[in-house]
Amino acid sequence: MELRPFASRIVVGLIAACAIAVAISAVVLWPSHRQHEVPVQFQSAAPGGRIDFVTGEVVAQSRAACLNKQAGMVLAEAAAVAPTADGPCIDSTVRITSGKDKDAYTLLEVATNRAQSGTAPGQVRQELSRSQLDKPQPGQPDLQIGDKVRLIASPGADGSSTSYTFYDFSRGRSTIVWAVLFVLAVVLVAAWRGLRSVIGLVLAFVVLLYFALPAILDGESPVAVALTASAAILLVVIYLAHGVSLRTSAALLGTLTSLAAAAVLSYLAVATMKLTGLSGEQTTNLQVYQNGISTDGILLAGFIIGALGVLNDVTITQASAVFELASGGRSRRESFTAAMRVGRDHIASTVYTLVFAYAGSALPLLLLFSVAGQSFSDLATTDTVAVELARAFVGGIAIAASVPLTTGIAVLLVHRHERPDNLRAPLDPTKIGVAGRHARRAE
Repeated sequence: MELRPFASRIVVGLIAACAIAVAISAVVLWPSHRQHEVPVQFQSAAPGGRIDFVTGEVVAQSRAACLNKQAGMVLAEAAAVAPTADGPCIDSTVRITSGKDKDAYTLLEVATNRAQSGTAPGQVRQELSRSQLDKPQPGQPDLQIGDKVRLIASPGADGSSTSYTFYDFSRGRSTIVWAVLFVLAVVLVAAWRGLRSVIGLVLAFVVLLYFALPAILDGESPVAVALTASAAILLVVIYLAHGVSLRTSAALLGTLTSLAAAAVLSYLAVATMKLTGLSGEQTTNLQVYQNGISTDGILLAGFIIGALGVLNDVTITQASAVFELASGGRSRRESFTAAMRVGRDHIASTVYTLVFAYAGSALPLLLLFSVAGQSFSDLATTDTVAVELARAFVGGIAIAASVPLTTGIAVLLVHRHERPDNLRAPLDPTKIGVAGRHARRAE
């Protein structure tokens, strides 16, 4: 019996049902895109509580004494700074390049380690080298002439003047350069398929930015929003990057099913490990900003979205492996067995990828705990580390489940090929046709 037509109808039907469910869910959860009020603790003194940002460029710099009265003021010309050898502060003159004070100047003052150590100019303490003493204090920006920066514009005490403080480096141009290099690398190696994958990535961020985030801020269930957004991304991105085919459909159905399993596993992990996510500063700030959002829901949504990319990678590989193996004349059982060997190798390498990716992101925290002298058991059971471990565990289990699931679906969708001549068992020439008669005469 040829299973392919029957199995293909079932797979296509299930994917169509998922697409309809995602569309209905998106309509129900669609955000209002209303303007959210800024909490008092995050408001500035600017009109409407809005924080205004401007850009600037460091044009001059010198070592000087601290507490310069010109710091933050709007200056018509470059700041007048009295340079001091081994001064405890670094004074940087910044030309404002946007906003109402464009082309004016301001002064940013950054304290060095010398200021905190109490070392007088010309003296160096033994605890720190001269180069260490001259570096900005931890958390302070290391500004250089030519750096592009972003400044916070705050109303002055009298309400008419404006003062400026450092906010962050301006990374717009460098970000664009790296993005272009990324796109070129992908397109040069993967050609049109690489370009389609980049387009799919852009669409994925559009879904996250214009649907998922506003819907969660509107108070919708983060888990429902994450599942809807993830499924919508998969339905578009997989077909866009890999084309419309039964092979791609097998990978898509395997990914959607594994994603649902990851959601269940995430819920069980959060519940059994008593994870809160409140150890992260961002989560705490979010609770202050929008206390109606469930921290458990945000944690679960992060688990689901985090598993999306790696599941897609594994399922596409498995589906492709099955179809390629079957095209070589293997039976369904042989294709399944061979593809599972590929899948086991993929699972092993992907688990390493998951764990080391999370370990890399948590490296500063791991170093901090190491300095504190905490044992590994104490470290692993803290909320911050346990969240990352649970994320890796859930992702690993979902990957392990996706391999046989996707392989099985793909096996049902392949053609039942006959073996090519060079793969068939050798036949006895004495038993067939003219070749048999010639063989008997030769004997």
